[in-house]
Amino acid sequence: MATKEEVIHELSDAVISCKKDAVLAAVEKAKQIMEPAEIIEKGLSAGMNQVGVLFERGKLFLPHVMMAADAMTSGVKALEADMPAGTETKKLGVIVNGTVEGDVHDIGKSIVSTMLQSAGFEVYDIGRDVPIKNFVEKAKEVNANMIGISALMTTTLQGQREVIELLKEEGIRNRVKVMVGGAPATQAWADKIGADCYAENASEAVAKAKELLL
Repeated sequence: MATKEEVIHELSDAVISCKKDAVLAAVEKAKQIMEPAEIIEKGLSAGMNQVGVLFERGKLFLPHVMMAADAMTSGVKALEADMPAGTETKKLGVIVNGTVEGDVHDIGKSIVSTMLQSAGFEVYDIGRDVPIKNFVEKAKEVNANMIGISALMTTTLQGQREVIELLKEEGIRNRVKVMVGGAPATQAWADKIGADCYAENASEAVAKAKELLL
């Protein structure tokens, strides 16, 4: 019989390969010796994190990331029936994520949403070209712990500052963390507008979200 380390490795590799059948087969094998939560955290999520790293290095492309996320989701669903009654996979936090008004870039933001979801966050991706007030309204509606704001053009960067200002006006800035990202954004810009963090890529976004919310 395979050791736990071997099974964890198989789970991770199955996600990286994007093959649902391989993921489901690995999950079935893992169920013999591991608890569902451990299978998700140490096997499936670890594989998805590796997919994110490979994407950032240019070794994988967007369709691969989406397929891997889909394969991982099928593995998680296969475990739901084995979870103790009345329990769900614990969500690490609630995040609203979108690209600011006037900016139609979507790919980077979508990758961040996918990676955050795979890491165990509840993510509400509100799309691209999103009016400032929609970020705040959605955060209030879903009781979000964090808002992720992407801007890919220098002309739309100011929208990140405006979301923070509106959070202050609404009196909820103290309970909602703000993460900014996008090509023209920098740590210096994040500091200047009072954001809680800046993430250069999807892997960093996951790490920073965990740092701030856990």
